[in-house]
Amino acid sequence: MDKNNNFKVCPSCGFEWKYRKEFVEDDNLCIVGYQANFKHLTAGLLLFNHSCKSTLALQVSVLRDLYEGPVFREKATGTDECPGYCLNKHNLDACQAECECAFVREIIQRLKN
Repeated sequence: MDKNNNFKVCPSCGFEWKYRKEFVEDDNLCIVGYQANFKHLTAGLLLFNHSCKSTLALQVSVLRDLYEGPVFREKATGTDECPGYCLNKHNLDACQAECECAFVREIIQRLKN
């Protein structure tokens, strides 16, 4: 939350989302990227473009509860199972690897839809 108790404020135009639900459901936002933090997955950044042409970032931890499925204990990054999606911040594809990072890819799918 910002200092005015809003969920998020656009750094460019100043638009305010008072609640997370408003942010997630706003048609003026589009998820455009994910910057993985492989040490602390919930500290990774989900990137959104706002209709004013600004980009906003949210830590995965803020939207973590959008995923309720299994969380795998080990990363598949760098293995034959891994397609490398998390290494490309603009790739928002779903991932089928049984990987600790997979829950983030599922959150991304929910945000895209």
